[in-house]
Amino acid sequence: MTPEARVQSRERKNKMKNRIIVNCVATSALAFSFLLVGCDRQISKTESSSVNRDGAVKTEEKTVTKAPDGTVTKTEESKTTPPNK
Repeated sequence: MTPEARVQSRERKNKMKNRIIVNCVATSALAFSFLLVGCDRQISKTESSSVNRDGAVKTEEKTVTKAPDGTVTKTEESKTTPPNK
């Protein structure tokens, strides 16, 4: 192997190492950004059920969540299940 071929081989290896390092840094930065964003945090959750005279079950669910930016969201959900006949 000639000295010139050795130098070219070393340069090629260094370029490959640099690409791998750049890819690892970019992937780490992307993963870290997802960790910083986070998820909504549930502050409270209330569920209540009641049975009507006709046998229908009414269920109410209230949820309060807080986003990472400080925004508070209140969600109310109501379901009515018909009686079994």
